[in-house]
Amino acid sequence: MTARTMDWQELTNLTRGQPFVVERVRLASGVAIEGAFEPPQLGQLSLEDQVFVTAFVRCHGSIKEMERIFGVSYPTIKSRLNRITQTLAFVETDPAPSRADVIDRLRRGEIDAQQALRELEGRP
Repeated sequence: MTARTMDWQELTNLTRGQPFVVERVRLASGVAIEGAFEPPQLGQLSLEDQVFVTAFVRCHGSIKEMERIFGVSYPTIKSRLNRITQTLAFVETDPAPSRADVIDRLRRGEIDAQQALRELEGRP
């Protein structure tokens, strides 16, 4: 039996916007990983919103270009961007150091005990 490859668009159509969990991932090398994985945030958007976000990125964020492509006004583009933005969680680009990192820096003398405590408590 041959496995058929399913793309995100087909998966989005099948789920019709309902939440789902990916239970198995197969890498191109043939290795399979099983568990419960949430799809990426962008993969959870409706197909129309995925197309919109893709166009926005391809336009390098130019709302003028988006107006031209979709044939709608600036407020319409802005409103849709705001709606999509509200559905996406903010991605932390500067995460707090791990406990192990803080302890290693303390051991090496790069920070003192007070600084280590502040970082472990999530304070700068």
